[in-house]
Amino acid sequence: MFLPGTRIEIINPELQAAPAAGPRAVLFDFDGTLSLVREGWPEVMIPMMVKHLEATPTTETRADLANQVEEFVMRLNGKQTIYQMIQLADEIRHRGGTPRDPLDYKREYHDLLWQRIESRVADLEENRVDQDLLTVPGSRELLAALAALGCDLYLASGTDLAFVQNELNALGLAKFFGPRVAGALDDYKNFSKKMVIERLVRENHLGPGGLLGFGDGYVEIEEVKHAGGIAVGVASDEKHRTGINEWKRSRLIRAGADVIIPDYRDSAPLLRLMGYRTS
Repeated sequence: MFLPGTRIEIINPELQAAPAAGPRAVLFDFDGTLSLVREGWPEVMIPMMVKHLEATPTTETRADLANQVEEFVMRLNGKQTIYQMIQLADEIRHRGGTPRDPLDYKREYHDLLWQRIESRVADLEENRVDQDLLTVPGSRELLAALAALGCDLYLASGTDLAFVQNELNALGLAKFFGPRVAGALDDYKNFSKKMVIERLVRENHLGPGGLLGFGDGYVEIEEVKHAGGIAVGVASDEKHRTGINEWKRSRLIRAGADVIIPDYRDSAPLLRLMGYRTS
């Protein structure tokens, strides 16, 4: 069911926001939910992994390997990048190879990805490109509206914290979050989106419906729902910046999303749906 006159798809017919003024705490994922700086990252990660698997004694074709890699890469998307690299190491070992430390693979991936996105970040930092062209449409307006409503905004990303902070600054979005930004660490067992969500629910004494979460990945949607929050699935088409990514949509619905949106162009009716009093 779509909210009349919008592209807001209501998946949960029993959706109920927190009483009176809407959720007080709002959590965002970063890549694909707000930022498009890393658009195309699977086109870097998957071929890198296939190359390493081809070097094992396997008899599988490149196409077979690519299909298997795509499955686990996208299944683990939303978790810290290291988990995809741990899976790569397991796949190499399973095929009779001797894997390197997963952190080595993560660093290799980051180096390759940086070759793809370095010019995007430089263009942002040198004001050669409009910041909004590298964000999900309507992101800035939504963040500003939530801040004006007095919400505390949080960000949790599976991308390494240093990269997230750098790209938040380049996009001009850091001011909305202040110190409430969490990202992946080399000591990966000391960070997860589950840990971030549990802590902010506990510290803010949030009851059912007191947390609102936005994400384009399975992990953050599932964890927000486990915490009693409202989950908005952002099925963004990162390449074209318009329309719905159907693969994301189906995955987000399976994760438990209450609402599906393509972007934030309908932010005013979305906020009203969440229980906020807007003009």
